[in-house]
Amino acid sequence: MTNNWKFSRAKDAIDARIKEVETVTVVNYTRDTSLDSIPTNKAYLMDAVHLYIDILNLEGMLNSTATEGETCHKRTLRFLNLHYRAVHRVLAEADVRRVDFHNQRLHAVVAKPYGDESEAARVVRAVAVAKMITDVVAETGDDDENIPDAKIRVGIDSGKALVVNNGRSGNREPLFLGRPANMAAKIASNGTKTGIYLSNKARKAIGLKEVGEDDVASTALTAAEIEECENSAKLDLSKDALVADWREDNKKNPIGSFVFTRATPPLKNLDIGTLTPGNSRRMETISFYADVDNFTAYVDAHIDARPEDVVRCLHVIRSELDRVLSSDFSGRRIRFIGDCIHGHLVEGTAQQTYAEDSISSAALCAGGLRSSFELALERLQDNGVDTDELGLAIGFEFGPTAITRLGMQGKRVRCSTGRAVVGSEGEQKRCDGSETAIGQAAYDAGPSSVRKLFGSARKKANLAYDVVLESLSADDDKVAKAERAALYAPTSPAIVKASENVFRPHVAVR
Repeated sequence: MTNNWKFSRAKDAIDARIKEVETVTVVNYTRDTSLDSIPTNKAYLMDAVHLYIDILNLEGMLNSTATEGETCHKRTLRFLNLHYRAVHRVLAEADVRRVDFHNQRLHAVVAKPYGDESEAARVVRAVAVAKMITDVVAETGDDDENIPDAKIRVGIDSGKALVVNNGRSGNREPLFLGRPANMAAKIASNGTKTGIYLSNKARKAIGLKEVGEDDVASTALTAAEIEECENSAKLDLSKDALVADWREDNKKNPIGSFVFTRATPPLKNLDIGTLTPGNSRRMETISFYADVDNFTAYVDAHIDARPEDVVRCLHVIRSELDRVLSSDFSGRRIRFIGDCIHGHLVEGTAQQTYAEDSISSAALCAGGLRSSFELALERLQDNGVDTDELGLAIGFEFGPTAITRLGMQGKRVRCSTGRAVVGSEGEQKRCDGSETAIGQAAYDAGPSSVRKLFGSARKKANLAYDVVLESLSADDDKVAKAERAALYAPTSPAIVKASENVFRPHVAVR
């Protein structure tokens, strides 16, 4: 199958998405408003406390064996499944909203009690819930399967965020945009020590002394401070009862053995909704992370005066990134993570992954993602939408990947794990908004044309589609040459030219 990116196709899709959010309604969240199936052109403004939990020992599970075979993937998925179930139970009993489980990370929101005057009550409740989760998951390992207890780190922040629709039909859930969600995530991920860590805004809300901004992620709450929050929150939950219920549920509804089969390319045809532990997929793939750079600052700048532009930008950009991955390059989105998209791509057959072809296609796909992103900014600006200094950071890596759904029956969440998944996120994080990075495994396994393109640093700026296509083609890359031939294939009655809606010279839009 030949995949490619075309300017005309991208422009038509972007303009259609812009039309969908021509009129946007932003309203204040009121108590008990349903956040399920929010319309694309609507958003709620919610004042709440955001809680992020990072499982620190997940990477250790993935690296528990010298070779990344089925054993480490099965142990990692069982590890995650056990803890997803335990945390789900705590959140349900505490009346806290789960926003997202993404591999080792949980995002939850404490919206009750409502009102500006109740911020302190929401913060102490979030701390008490975090402590209960910490205590429960400390007893939910599996000695028989050599599955350890989870070691977790918690970040908490408070404030206003926009709530919009996240996902597509069949996988719709609320997404929170704004500083409190991003700050909580940043605090949780910026450290290797367990504990509960509060932003200065959250600390101030409950009367704690503020610390230097550089010290927020290293100043954990003391045992006394946590106990005071627990006493104030009065959750009326029992750790022992929750663990006992969790064990009983696992007996009645066993997690089951993980059974892997390969997916047949292209991955765009993979029906993730049918996956279960006993019906999981595993094969070598490219893992992509593409993150909108400076989006937190963008939300902060617009959340009060022009929140509608935030909704428009997010919808148009993410829809187009998804389209490029799935339609132009036959890949599969796993999920949106805030302003980031995570997905996979593979070239090959039901029996074999073609490593070099997959890595060449990944480089071209990354170029398509950047070209579409810049075109989306241009079209948004032409339609009167501020885009400020937004950029796109792209990272990709190659390796064995397990794809399934985990958690409670009826409440399962998508999961894709593997060293390549962790690696692709790491590559994305070392990029600024103009850069694309390739992981070491992909660099080593890829063709010489890709290694030459990225150089020894494995990172380059401004790799738009035409730049990647011409560079790889000039170095006799067979995938790029096939794409180029398809772009210029004879049509009736003439040959399509580069200026006629194939691609156009790269122009950075800022």
